[in-house]
This record gives sequence, C-alpha cells and structure tokens, in this order.
Amino acid sequence: MSSGGRLTQLWQRSRQFGAMLVGVPDYDAYVAHMQLKHPELTPMTREQFVRSRMEARLGAKTPGKCPC
Repeated sequence: MSSGGRLTQLWQRSRQFGAMLVGVPDYDAYVAHMQLKHPELTPMTREQFVRSRMEARLGAKTPGKCPC
C-alpha cells in the first residue's frame, strides 16, 4: 500500500473514531453491515437511521432494539 493510501485509511479510521466518540452514527458502516449480514432486508434510509440512533441514545420507545 502506498503512503498516500495508508494516510487516507488512517484519516478515515480517525474520522470514524471521532464520530463514534461524540455519538454521530455511521450510516455507511450500517449499510455495509446490512449488505453483509442481512442482504435479504432493505436498509433504513439515512433519515430513518439517524432518527433511530437518536431515539436509542436519548431514550427510545423500544429500548435495546438493534437498528438492524
């Protein structure tokens, strides 16, 4: 892997980690998970995903429910 590729990968991982620390959901990771683990299901839209993560963080009506 070139140094530019490694730097890009490091930046992406750092961005994901920072977002996780402040509670920003990673929609792209969710979609990749759904395609890999649940290909028969249709992923939520970005808006639905963000809303579900906010509800889970701030007190969901269905506590403990996975968004997938």
